[in-house]
Amino acid sequence: MASHRRPSPSNLTHTTTRVSVLSAAAATAAAALSAAPAGADPRDTAADVKSKVDRLYEQAERATEKFNAASERRDRLREQVGQIQDEVARAQERVNRMRSGLGAVAGAQYRSGGLDPAVALLLSEDPESYLAKASTLDRISSHQAGRLRALQEGQRSLRQEREEAAGKLTEFERSRAEVARHKKAVERRLATARRLLNSLTAEQREAYGRASRAGSRAGGPFGGFSDLGPSSSRAAAAVAAARAAVGRPYVWGMAGPGGFDCSGLTQWSYAQAGVAIPRTSQGQRHAGRQVPLSQARPGDLVTYHDDASHVGMYMGNGQVVHAPYPGAQVRYDPVTMIPGPTVTRV
Repeated sequence: MASHRRPSPSNLTHTTTRVSVLSAAAATAAAALSAAPAGADPRDTAADVKSKVDRLYEQAERATEKFNAASERRDRLREQVGQIQDEVARAQERVNRMRSGLGAVAGAQYRSGGLDPAVALLLSEDPESYLAKASTLDRISSHQAGRLRALQEGQRSLRQEREEAAGKLTEFERSRAEVARHKKAVERRLATARRLLNSLTAEQREAYGRASRAGSRAGGPFGGFSDLGPSSSRAAAAVAAARAAVGRPYVWGMAGPGGFDCSGLTQWSYAQAGVAIPRTSQGQRHAGRQVPLSQARPGDLVTYHDDASHVGMYMGNGQVVHAPYPGAQVRYDPVTMIPGPTVTRV
C-alpha cells in the first residue's frame, strides 16, 4: 500500500492538487465498485459489498475497543490479585510467628509442671472464642493477654485478606471470560469481512482501498485549519513517534511497536513521549481538553463516531495519522474522513 506524506502547509498548490487527485480517485473507485462482484450474491454490487465490509469493520472496531477495555481491566485485576496474595502470605507468616512464640510459652509451662488451661488455647485455631470468656482473663498475665489479642487480630486480618483475594480471583476470572467474548466478536466480524472482500475481483479490491482513503468519502477539505505547531514538547514527541509508525500494519488488540489498532497507535505514540494515556479510544476522548477542529494542532487526538470507537492523531494541514482497519497500514488520511470528529488536546 502506498505511503502518504504530510503535505507542506506552505504549498497550497500541492494541497489543491491532492484534493483533486483524491476526488478523482473516489470517482474512479465508485465506477469500479458499481459492477457485481464475482462469486458474491448476484443481487449485491461491489459497492454493496463495500458498504457491508465498512459496517463490519466499524462493528469490529467497537468490539476491539471493548476487548481493549476488558483487557485493561483484566490486567489491573491481575495486579491487584498478586498484591493481595502477597499480603495474605505476609499475614500468614506473621500469624505463624506469633503462634510459634506463644507455643514456646506453652511448652515451657508444660515442662515446669503442667499446662495452664489459659495457655492451652495457644494451640487452638480459635483463640477468639476462648478470650471472649472474661473469667479467663484473670488466669493469664497481661503480657500473655496482649500476645493472644495480637494473634487473634492477626488471624482475623488473615481471614479478611483471604476473602478479598478469593473475591478478586472470581472477578478476574469473569474479566478473562469477558475478554474472550469480545475477542470472538471481533474475529467473527473480521472473518465475514474477509469473506466478502475475497468475493471481489482484484480490481474491485483495489478500488475499495482507494475509496476508503478518499477523505470525507469524497475528498474532504484541507483548508480552514490552524497552521500552528504542536501545543507542547510532549505533543511534538508523540507526533514524531506516530510519523515513524506510518507503514506498520494494523493488528487488532496491539499497541506496538510492530503493529497497532487505532487506540494502540495513539497510546504508544504518547508513551514514547513519556505520557500515559488510556488504552481505549473512549478513554482517550476524555484524556484532555477538547478544542474545536479549526484549532487542532499536531499531537491532538481525534476521535470519531458518537461512541468514540475510532481515534487518530492530528498531524497538521488537515491530516491525521491512524491505524484504519485490518489489512491496512498506519497511514495519513484527511481529518474529515469520517464526519463529526472530536479533537482532544492531551
